[in-house]
Amino acid sequence: QEQVVESGGGLVQAGGSLRLSCRSPRTILSVFGSSVLEWYRQLPGKQRELVARIISGGSTTYADSVKGRFTISKDNTKRTVYLQMNSLRPSDTGVYYCRRGENNGVDYWGQGTQVTVQG
Repeated sequence: QEQVVESGGGLVQAGGSLRLSCRSPRTILSVFGSSVLEWYRQLPGKQRELVARIISGGSTTYADSVKGRFTISKDNTKRTVYLQMNSLRPSDTGVYYCRRGENNGVDYWGQGTQVTVQG
């Protein structure tokens, strides 16, 4: 099973910023620009939750908890989706996952990247 690859996590102080990246390998042959691209996170002791979504036309949606602080974007030429996270809070600490969803129902997930916010 192919996977997408997340990067950019790390340790940051409260109020700081991180940018996560999620790159799709060339071996995923479907058109990147047609995919639904999402960032999820799993906070300690909680279920995985949707953080942000960007669809093929570029429309975006966000969880209420991150609106105004996080921005999802993509670069189709680089087959990469980004999550810019500003004004980070200790409550944002968790593992962040990228999901690429195709029209045929196939999903590609990454291994996750740890984000730790110290307050």
